[in-house]
Amino acid sequence: MKVVKIAGHEIKPGESKEIDIKIARLPSHTQIDTPIFVHRALEDGPTLALMAGMHGDEINGVEIVRRILDSDLNRTKRGTVVCMPIVNVYGFLNYSREVPDGKDINRSFPGNKTGSLASRVAYHLMREVIPYIDYGIDFHTGGAARTNYPQVRCVMSNEKNAELAAAFNAPFTIDSPFRPRSLRQAASKKGKNIIVYEGGESLRFDTHAIEAGLSGALRLMKHLEMIDWAPEASEENRVIWNSTWVRARTAGLFQANIRAGNKVEKNQWLGTMTDPFGGFKEQIKAPATGFVIGLNNAPVINAGDALLHIGLDDSCKIR
Repeated sequence: MKVVKIAGHEIKPGESKEIDIKIARLPSHTQIDTPIFVHRALEDGPTLALMAGMHGDEINGVEIVRRILDSDLNRTKRGTVVCMPIVNVYGFLNYSREVPDGKDINRSFPGNKTGSLASRVAYHLMREVIPYIDYGIDFHTGGAARTNYPQVRCVMSNEKNAELAAAFNAPFTIDSPFRPRSLRQAASKKGKNIIVYEGGESLRFDTHAIEAGLSGALRLMKHLEMIDWAPEASEENRVIWNSTWVRARTAGLFQANIRAGNKVEKNQWLGTMTDPFGGFKEQIKAPATGFVIGLNNAPVINAGDALLHIGLDDSCKIR
């Protein structure tokens, strides 16, 4: 059987281990570790990483991985599952997307051992985990007050990426190029295939997004022959090849009359922008026929803020 190592620890068939990667130390001398939970089945198979909390305020992904651990769903029949519920422990403790130096870990790869704090976290991931996996799911959530309808993001021109996304079978699969210095890009350069799952909004549990992410992960495990059963998808998958943002032309108060996931038609009334002092009332209309893959839930809007993200599949086009 093949040798499986994670962060320098060999995992034997049928063995489970909790491994702590020592990232850095706080000014108080408190050591901050990133915990990793690894289970290797008795039978050989691929090594799959399930990672969440890259941005500390994105808790839906944290809950997905927690449920997998809590229900022993990481104990597959074949292969190895590496669970990292919270990559960015700093951000999680501070309800923050970034680490204390204000930098984004997911824009800091492949990292540097002596660089910024974000760069150091990225460095340890790239050195201790990524070289030893075959595939990965990086669980994310929409930003502050912005909800993303359950979706997988990947490079569809990459055959293996497209295969993994199809197996996950989220409501939406978005053709998304690599972000510079992201985990996905850095892992790809090492020959590793990682897809990104997005669902819900930060600092708020979204049951639908959590359940969709959990069932999608199980379908991917089944596709990789790590398990024998996974739930069927409850929604039709649509591949989004292009998208357009609806932005506020003026500042004011926004009230949407559609929901994330809805299909909208070109020129359909999406919501209303009003002046808090009664100076104006403006209808916001769809610039294209498509699906609402992202929605801003914040009521107070500045000029230029994104209100909705509309995705277009093969049945839609900007007219």
